[in-house]
Amino acid sequence: MELTPLQYEILDKIYFVESFKQILNEVNSPANIIADELKNMMVKRWVQVLKYDDKLKDYVKTEIYDADNMQDYFFLITKEGLLKHNGR
Repeated sequence: MELTPLQYEILDKIYFVESFKQILNEVNSPANIIADELKNMMVKRWVQVLKYDDKLKDYVKTEIYDADNMQDYFFLITKEGLLKHNGR
């Protein structure tokens, strides 16, 4: 299965931890389309969802997220996503 141009573009932007807002600023698509694509790629394990932990002062992985509030989360490409993005 090949990446769509939008999937490729999103994965390209999240080689480092990025907020949903930052992804919206960098990818030229409507917010609902980007959110749907992120959710799709999470299911495929190409994208990891992160939450900022104030106590740890760091990002932590989360398997549970509120799909209606994507702006509360951060995203990072996974190893599987890197392999897919690089055509392997």
